[in-house]
Amino acid sequence: MSVPSRNLPRDSLQIASHSYQGFSSTVKHTSPAAVNLEYDAYGSARGKSGPLVILHGLFGSKRNWISLAKAFEKDLHRPVYALDLRNHGSSPHAEPMTYSAMAGDVLNFCHRHSLSSISLLGHSMGGKVAMAMALHPSLPSTLLSRLIVADISPARARLSSEFEAYLRAMHRIETSQLQTKKEAQEILKEIEQDPMVRAFLLTNLTSDTPPLKFRIPIDILIGCIPEIGSFPYAPGERQWDGKTLFIKGTKSSYINKNNIPVAQQFFPNMRLEYLDAGHWGAPNEFKQLVTDFIQT
Repeated sequence: MSVPSRNLPRDSLQIASHSYQGFSSTVKHTSPAAVNLEYDAYGSARGKSGPLVILHGLFGSKRNWISLAKAFEKDLHRPVYALDLRNHGSSPHAEPMTYSAMAGDVLNFCHRHSLSSISLLGHSMGGKVAMAMALHPSLPSTLLSRLIVADISPARARLSSEFEAYLRAMHRIETSQLQTKKEAQEILKEIEQDPMVRAFLLTNLTSDTPPLKFRIPIDILIGCIPEIGSFPYAPGERQWDGKTLFIKGTKSSYINKNNIPVAQQFFPNMRLEYLDAGHWGAPNEFKQLVTDFIQT
């Protein structure tokens, strides 16, 4: 599911417990200052009604979606925007990194670009951002037409230790003043054996010029571990009753029997489709599911 043609075992957002951990409906929702997100646009900006807006996953960026974004623009005949979320890609570094804050950033982007009737697609962490925006108290009634959530649920879950281990290794790479990507690979190899995952993490290097530096703010991300596993609303606290598609990889447990009912409480007009894939993979089948849903 999503861009890479090969099935990556994880998006570095590993869920140690997939059951919903209840929390008080009196959770406070703040509105931190929005940041202006960087983006890539595909297709003519003249057709501003009905564009597709894409949100990447953790450690990802708009660059991960280049091929699919071009394919969506060709098949849908409408503008496509791939965004860099805060603390990712070329977008500003900012705290807090809560889902409410990130949803506010996307709302701000849509307002600045005068978008309406959008289809909003989010994968993994980006899927949680998309859901948080759909449920946001400030969502204009004419903004969101369709919501597509790729292989994630609106559940609260504890992140596995691998997530912090990746960040600690990246911090070590920076502070060691490494000169080559091969040296960085050796550090990552101590905690991650899959070369595809290591390569994915290293796409966050600013360049191959020594000393190696990452474009993501590692210290901020380390401090946001609990928030990345969280979700700003309790089941039943808010609803969005628009057309919603959840896409589950059959080889992934991010969406499961424990959290599907949670998703249904938030999104009563949802439907669930399955892909023969893990958390990543099957890009052609994924594209077709999304395209068919938007066009119906």
